[in-house]
Amino acid sequence: MSAQFTADDYAARMRRAADEAHAAGFDGVLVTPGPDLVWLTGYQPTAITERLTVLVLRPGRRPQLVVPKLEAPDVQAAPAASEMDLRDWSDATDPYAIAGALLPGSGRLCVSDSAWALHVLGLSKARPLVVFEAVTNALPMLRAVKDGHELDRLAAAGAAADQAYGEIIKTRFAGRAETEVAADLAALLREHGHEQVDFTVVGSGPNGANPHHEAGDRVIEAGDTVVLDFGGLLAGYGSDTTRTVHVGPDIDPEVARVHRVVREAQHTAFEAVRPGIACQDVDRAAREVIVAAGYGEYFIHRTGHGIGVTTHEPPYMVEGERQGLVPGMCFSIEPGIYLPGRFGVRLEDIVTVTESGGRRLNTTSHELQVVE
Repeated sequence: MSAQFTADDYAARMRRAADEAHAAGFDGVLVTPGPDLVWLTGYQPTAITERLTVLVLRPGRRPQLVVPKLEAPDVQAAPAASEMDLRDWSDATDPYAIAGALLPGSGRLCVSDSAWALHVLGLSKARPLVVFEAVTNALPMLRAVKDGHELDRLAAAGAAADQAYGEIIKTRFAGRAETEVAADLAALLREHGHEQVDFTVVGSGPNGANPHHEAGDRVIEAGDTVVLDFGGLLAGYGSDTTRTVHVGPDIDPEVARVHRVVREAQHTAFEAVRPGIACQDVDRAAREVIVAAGYGEYFIHRTGHGIGVTTHEPPYMVEGERQGLVPGMCFSIEPGIYLPGRFGVRLEDIVTVTESGGRRLNTTSHELQVVE
């Protein structure tokens, strides 16, 4: 496992966030509980509630964390505690006035996507001349480029997901409900180190034509194509992989053809990865293969999304995204074809950008695996 992040690591992240905000024309960053706060400080409240917790980052100033008094002991134990000043408040006081005093009287601030409307509105009332913008819109690349320790954790999460896949395909599918296979997948992810399971998509037969199908009571049958998409967090960093399997050896010729097309699209998109190309070019590379094969209308989502302390985050591999790839970026490549009422096929790996191209963090076979 990668080394633990240090107070210096978190301090550098907080400075970077403030500096990037300044460069983008903002007066600072407001960070509420959620993935941004974890990434910047290592602190995560036991529960996210109506009580205001907000980290205030402004260029050239020491970070300030406004927190309920009853949660102050937990903050003092956080990895970045020494790198920020604590402003605790009691239930008899107005936390928005306390936080508002740390903000400029006017200007622009970006705020965590996960901030409650209650808190944003309270801060806006305290500082009515301040304009707020979501962090993802204001600083979309803030968490996009990973350092070496982050890459190690993502690689470990991907390897654990691969191990789970290697074991699930040895189990029986036919005669079992999708929910049973999904439960097995979740248990395997935890067995291999995941502290959190975010999703276990098991789409059998016609359900596979729904990319985000929630595993249901449908009993898997011989002859079904089954889409398996699963992931979560290991040591705070995400896994997300998809493989498509077939129940029994009698494979319909079109299933085999669609799978070959998706596999070629996934490989072509991966080969396109290199520093400097636009995110949209990865999407285009995959899409061109599927369109040429006559299935363009059945590829109904973007080719990929970033991954880090959450399983979905910028950058996005989608038409219109001109952000260039940078070494250290990590994202999925997951083309798919979905034939309504029949079946679906998707193949997904997490890929990181290197100085010379791309590196897969998932290494299980792309073959159409036959299961029992």
